[in-house]
Amino acid sequence: MKLTKLALALVAGASTPALAQSSTTQLPPVDVDTASATADDSGATTIARDHIERLAPSTSDTAAILTRLPGVSGNSGGGFSTMPAIRGLTEQRLTVLVDGHPIDSACPNDMNTPLSYTDPQTVASVAVITGVSPVSAGGDAIGGVIAVNSAAPRFATGGGLLVTGEAQGYYRSNDGAFGTGLSLTVAGAHLSATYTGSYAKAANYSAGGDLGTVHSTQYAKTDHKLALAWQGDIGLVELAGGYHHSAYEGFPNQFMDMTGNNSWFLNGHYLGSFAWGTVDFKADYRATDHEMNFLADKGGVADGGMPMNTRVRSGGYTLAVSLPVAAGTTLRLGHEYRHENLDDWWPPVAGSMMMGPNTYLNVNQGRRERIAGYLEAEQRVGDAFTVTAGGRFDRVNMNTGDVAPYSTSMMNMADAMAASAFNAADHQRHFNNWSGSLIARYAPTAGLAFDLGYAHKTRAPNIYELYTWGQGTMSSQMIGWYGDGNGYFGNLALRPERADTISGSVTLSGGGKQGWFIKLAPFYTHVNDYIDARFVKALGGMMGMSSPFVQLQFANEEAEFHGLDVSGAVPLWNGGRLGQTRLTGTLSWVHGQNLTYHTPLYHQMPLNVQTSLTHTVGGFSGAVEVNWVASKTRVDPARNEPETAAYALVNLRTAYALKGWRLSLDVENLLDKGYYLPLGGMALGDYSASGNMVLRPVAGRGRSFNVGLSRRF
Repeated sequence: MKLTKLALALVAGASTPALAQSSTTQLPPVDVDTASATADDSGATTIARDHIERLAPSTSDTAAILTRLPGVSGNSGGGFSTMPAIRGLTEQRLTVLVDGHPIDSACPNDMNTPLSYTDPQTVASVAVITGVSPVSAGGDAIGGVIAVNSAAPRFATGGGLLVTGEAQGYYRSNDGAFGTGLSLTVAGAHLSATYTGSYAKAANYSAGGDLGTVHSTQYAKTDHKLALAWQGDIGLVELAGGYHHSAYEGFPNQFMDMTGNNSWFLNGHYLGSFAWGTVDFKADYRATDHEMNFLADKGGVADGGMPMNTRVRSGGYTLAVSLPVAAGTTLRLGHEYRHENLDDWWPPVAGSMMMGPNTYLNVNQGRRERIAGYLEAEQRVGDAFTVTAGGRFDRVNMNTGDVAPYSTSMMNMADAMAASAFNAADHQRHFNNWSGSLIARYAPTAGLAFDLGYAHKTRAPNIYELYTWGQGTMSSQMIGWYGDGNGYFGNLALRPERADTISGSVTLSGGGKQGWFIKLAPFYTHVNDYIDARFVKALGGMMGMSSPFVQLQFANEEAEFHGLDVSGAVPLWNGGRLGQTRLTGTLSWVHGQNLTYHTPLYHQMPLNVQTSLTHTVGGFSGAVEVNWVASKTRVDPARNEPETAAYALVNLRTAYALKGWRLSLDVENLLDKGYYLPLGGMALGDYSASGNMVLRPVAGRGRSFNVGLSRRF
């Protein structure tokens, strides 16, 4: 049976295939500069390839592009490893998928985030749900959904051979960054082959004003993927394999840097349409080998440094079935399986009394298995009203082996005692997690739309939250993706996070796609057993000196988040042959509170506003952007989180497109404003380079001239 347009539409309407995510069913593209007045049936907003292409010369970080959406922010990491956050909930709590597949954590500092395996030069689209998501969109998460998609496979028509693709390159003046990307498809009527590859390299960037160089911000990486697709009477079959290599990536807010990350994967996908419904099956396997040590800004590795290695082997599958049981009614059933094996060990350093003589076993044969099932129904009443309701169950099984410190000497006594206590405990844990969602959408008339959703979502702790054990100063400071310099250790008594979320929106619009709109989207989330960190003690410095850092243990607490996202757009002028001018803007505000200690939650983005004035005429486009961020005064006292001042950045963007060619010139931070990143953490690279004398937040990037050239063929 052939894949008809109707069958593909049914799959696109099913939340799991739309987000989990078939490379064959792309969500409808939207004008992301307007933060999108529309969304698909799952509530997702999609950043399409055309917009990603415009921003690719300015960043090698896919997550940085997402921060242009209202409600999305980013916790800084390396140059291509920002950790996205949605409405105050960080990446660890989100569903993040690449071509429909999750990518498991493989680093105690989350240096190789799922989005670090993508590149703006080759990403086709990114779908984001900031509000309540249907249970079919994913489990074991309490926040929104981010789904990165490669281009759908293309096939030749008329019996010929299709050869098509895109090539691009860029250069950025601030950090001397440069990179290239290539996508090439060769296809017949039934068989298609697509290669995508990219390369990116950058030196340390310079901060704005007189804040100097931001150390440990250099990086180099390359990605390659080959995808084969076949279509026939039984449906569509895809097989893709790829390789990621990062030679190095500096982390300005970590004591460590990434000195090597190699990962290869194999993905399979089947999509079939039958008289009774559709079937979407995906399977994957990924092997990752990760190394950390010190790059030059932090002293290099001439004396061995402090090698830290992580090895992860993970895989799983998802099965989604969509059944149109009656007119306007669709039933969705799904089953998921995920398995992760993780080893994290720190080899001894020759001649070091502290880091030897044995290997430090941080996680020894850690295992995390998840088995899930869900049932979801969607009912359409005419063209105006849609309601989606569903429930899911996730069983999470976890275990690990015994651990060991570098030694049992007095210098490592805190770790030796902690290892002994950890090994004496039972490590096996089982979590039974129930989730449910109810989403209603109502559009009573043209230009007016309402959206209201409620969800109860559950997330079990990850391997590092549960099983890291070292309580020495140095060992605990090697754990934590927060970028604050503090030390963290795990907690075998952790319970799953349980979140109740209510979110909604009202949209007023007129004049069609290029017309005006305004969208208001309030939200509230209450989390029981929120995995935060409790203060344990202040950490001692070298030679008896005081330290600005503290030690914390992961712990269940109570938290809440509430806020408002606003987006809008209005056409200002339509001059016919003289072009059109359009004003767009977004506003995001979130208030995160720890209800256990009545203190602000860590890493909450302050009020921020983004506006853009764009003019297009023929193949030319130009824009002036202003991004204003309020001062950050609500900080977490337990972590010694720093305050940051308000700032405003001005960017200029110009481009000219002609016959498949596109040339762009952007000037970012036009006024070279000096500022500190509200979610950047502490500048530990600068701290190390100054001989531990200057400790400050991570400074933002200064003025940069960015040139991009691309060609579609």
